[in-house]
Amino acid sequence: MRAYLLRRALQAVFVLWAAFTATFAILYMLPSNPVAIMLDAGGEGTQVDPEKVAELTARYGFDKPVWEQYLTRLWAAVCGDFGSSIQTGQPVTGSILDALPETLKLASIGLVLAVVIGASLALVATWTQARWLRQALLALPPLGVSVPTFWVGLVLLQVVSFQWALLPAMGNIGWQTLVLPSLTLAIPTSAVIAQVLAKSLSTTWDQPFVETARAKGTPRLHIHLRDVLRNAAIPTLTLVGITVGNLLAGSVVVETVFSRNGIGRLTQQAVTFQDIPVVQGLVVLSAVIFVVVNLAVDLVYPALDPRISQRTRAAV
Repeated sequence: MRAYLLRRALQAVFVLWAAFTATFAILYMLPSNPVAIMLDAGGEGTQVDPEKVAELTARYGFDKPVWEQYLTRLWAAVCGDFGSSIQTGQPVTGSILDALPETLKLASIGLVLAVVIGASLALVATWTQARWLRQALLALPPLGVSVPTFWVGLVLLQVVSFQWALLPAMGNIGWQTLVLPSLTLAIPTSAVIAQVLAKSLSTTWDQPFVETARAKGTPRLHIHLRDVLRNAAIPTLTLVGITVGNLLAGSVVVETVFSRNGIGRLTQQAVTFQDIPVVQGLVVLSAVIFVVVNLAVDLVYPALDPRISQRTRAAV
C-alpha cells in the first residue's frame, strides 16, 4: 500500500508540473502583451506609453529570456509564490484565497445536489417494475446532459427570479443567493451521474449473486440498496472524482451569469487581461483539487470492494 501511495504521489507531482508548464507555454505563445492590455484596460484603444510598458515589463520580469522566466516562476510556484497580479498588483495567492471560499461553497453544494438528484433518479428508475415510469425516468438524463449550463442558469433566472420573484438573481450575500447557481451546476452533472449509475445498476442486477439473494427470499428493496448499489457504485464514484474538475470549470460560467464573486469571476478577468500569474495560479489550484479528490476516491474504493485492495497489493 505504501508503494502504491508513493506512486500516486509522484503522479500527482507530475500532473501539477505538467499543468504549470502547459499553462506557461500557452500563455507565452499568445501574440498580445499583457502589460499593454493592462494599461489599455479602458478598451478605448488609446496610444500606450512605450516607456511605461517597458517599465512594467521589467518589473514583472517579461524582459528576461523565456527559459529564465519559466525556471524563476516554477521555483517560486514550488515555494507557494505565484507573484503579483498584472491587473491589480495584488499577490496572486492572496487573491485566490479570497475568492476560493465562495466557489468551494458553490461547488460543494452543487456536487451534493448532483449526487442526490442523480443517484435518486437512477435508483428509482432501476428499482421500479412499472415500465412506463422506468422509461420516463431514464429519458431525463440525456435531456439534462444536452442542455448547456449557461442556458439552465438563464432559464432559472427568468422563471424563478424575474417572473416568480422567489429568489435573488445575483450576489453573494445570504444562502438564498446560492440556490439557483447550485441548481445550475447540479442539473447537468446529476444527469451524467444518473446515466452512469443507472447503467451500472442494470448490469449488476444480471449478476449471479443477485439471483442467489432472490432465491433466499431477500426483499427486492434490500437487494437493490445494499447488494446491487454497493457493487454498482464504483464507476459512479470514479465519475464523481472527475466531476469535481467540471464543477470548478462550470463555476466560471455560473458565477458570470449570476454575478457572483469567486474563482470563476477571477478566472474570467484574468483570461480577459491575459494576467499570466493569476491564470497560472488558478490552473495549478484546479490541478491540486483534481489530484487530491481523485486520490481520495482511490482510497475509498477498497471500502466498497475489498478485492480492489487485494489487487492493489498484488500489483505492488
